[in-house]
Formats: sequence, C-alpha cells, structure tokens
Amino acid sequence: MNNYSNKHNADEKSNPLIKEKIIGHAVKNELPCAVAFKIAKELGVLAIEIGKNVDLIDFRLTKCQLGLFGYMPKKKIIKPQSTVDPEIKTAIKKALVDKRLTCENAWSIAESYDVHKMTISAACESMGIKINKCQLGAF
Repeated sequence: MNNYSNKHNADEKSNPLIKEKIIGHAVKNELPCAVAFKIAKELGVLAIEIGKNVDLIDFRLTKCQLGLFGYMPKKKIIKPQSTVDPEIKTAIKKALVDKRLTCENAWSIAESYDVHKMTISAACESMGIKINKCQLGAF
C-alpha cells in the first residue's frame, strides 16, 4: 500500500467529486499526469487539487509530461539533449527561480516555442538545471 496521504495533514479528506473522477479514470490505482490535468480542466479546479486528492486516496501519479517520474521500469525517462536551441536555453535561464525551473515555467516555455514539454526538460538535463514545483504536487 502506498502512503502518499502521509504528505498531507491527517485531518484532510478527499473531495468526493474529485475522488470519483480519479477513480473513474485511474488504472490499477494509477493516474497519468495528462489525465489529472484533463480532470482539473473538466472540474474547473487547479491541478494541485487533483494531485492532492490522488495522494489522499493513496493512488499514484504516473507518466509525468516532462518525463521526470512515473515510467517503468525506470522512474524518469528524460535524457539530456546533445544540443540545446540557444533561444530555448536563454528562455530557460530567464525563467529560473532560485536556480531551478518550475514545472509551470517549463510548460510555458514549451508552449511559447511550440515544442514538446519533454524537449524543455531534456534541455534542463543538459544544462544541469533541476525542475521543481510540480503542478500536481508530486515533487
């Protein structure tokens, strides 16, 4: 049994509507990142609320859209890029907060440059930059 609920206060309870949606979309108690965001959009709630509710029912988030967690057999599938587009490199450097790139900023850069989200995380791997503040609260 997972203990993801231990990340939260013992008195916190899952939202029944969010819980129902998670259970309806999960497979083997796992919910992919993209599906979590889809549920957040459908319900008009922040992604962090979906992530918290996944934790509270001790389900597992999988298949991070940045490639940073939730893949088998290895948790992380992202590899450093051999070369990084100079414009993307500059955008990443400008978006750093305390020498790290937030998940939200990584997504924003990917959208701005019309590239896959994993392109940004692979660039960060090459640059030795950590991504933090997962929008779902996984890291």
